[in-house]
Amino acid sequence: MSYPVLSCTALDARDCRALAEFYRELLGLHYREGDDPPADGAAPDDSDWLVLLDDQDRRVLAVQEKTGLRPSTWPSEEIPMQLHMDFRVSDTDELETQRARAESLGARLLMDRSDDADEPLYVMGDPEGHPFCLLVG
Repeated sequence: MSYPVLSCTALDARDCRALAEFYRELLGLHYREGDDPPADGAAPDDSDWLVLLDDQDRRVLAVQEKTGLRPSTWPSEEIPMQLHMDFRVSDTDELETQRARAESLGARLLMDRSDDADEPLYVMGDPEGHPFCLLVG
């Protein structure tokens, strides 16, 4: 039996480049050839679909422009989460390091469960409001 293979996960964003840059920096990814920002900054960046690759050039995330996106209001269900990603770290020291990195890149803290003995974690919101978890695991 054969199965489909997940190519990547696509996220909607009002500012496609800004969200791609957030995840590129957070996860240490790089752009697919042709998706890099304009080199000199003089040309307009009208990208509406950007693909991020890992160090083996495998697709990890895509970001697509969605100008009418309404950010999640999680934990309120007024505008549900719709999708979230979990990112594992090795220990609680690394959890704190990665929370600080995410915040410096534009994420905001949505929930703090860092004192949970079984599964310390933070729920963060990326710059477009998509929730994601940083957790020890």
